[in-house]
Amino acid sequence: MKELVEYVAKSLVDDPAAVSVTEHFRRGAVIVELRVAPGDMGRVIGKEGRVANAIRALLRVAAARSGKRIVLDIN
Repeated sequence: MKELVEYVAKSLVDDPAAVSVTEHFRRGAVIVELRVAPGDMGRVIGKEGRVANAIRALLRVAAARSGKRIVLDIN
C-alpha cells in the first residue's frame, strides 16, 4: 500500500524527490503518512479534496482485498 501511495503521489507533484511515505500500525489499522513539498500540497489534495479522496478510495479497495483497515494522513 505504501508503494501505491508513493507511485500516485510522485505522478502528481512537481518535486517527486520530496515525496515521503511511511507506514505505522495503530489499533488494528495501518496509518499511511504522506509528506510532500509545501508547494505540492494543493496538487495532492486537489480542488475540494477530490484527489485526496480518490487516493483514499484506491487504498480502501486495496485494504479490503487484504482484510485490513487503512487511513491516509497527508502532511
